[in-house]
Amino acid sequence: MQVKIFGQEPAVILYVINAAVAFLVTIPAVGLTEESAGWVMTIASGVVALVVAVLTRPWVVSALTGALSTILAGLASFGLPLTEQQSGAFVLLVSAVLGLLLRANVSPAPSTSSYPPGVHA
Repeated sequence: MQVKIFGQEPAVILYVINAAVAFLVTIPAVGLTEESAGWVMTIASGVVALVVAVLTRPWVVSALTGALSTILAGLASFGLPLTEQQSGAFVLLVSAVLGLLLRANVSPAPSTSSYPPGVHA
């Protein structure tokens, strides 16, 4: 299954956001600088990665937490009042909670070999 967002591949969504942000930088009245545009794209990339991670089955906790940490890094540039330690602790907390939730719903794959683990013919 290929992940789609609004019927499009995630890369297409990011290309459109990138083009829109690049256009907004050219309009002085908007007040978007090149540096803030970079942070906007960081946040957008994190959000798209988060959506892809949530839509992908089975869930990959590291993908979810990686997307979340990317979003937090981008938001910090806009004044999110969290220290690096607080952001790291939040990502760790989310990872632990997701691990607990997912572990209860995940079971090992059935064995496809008659050999004991670690024994190869």
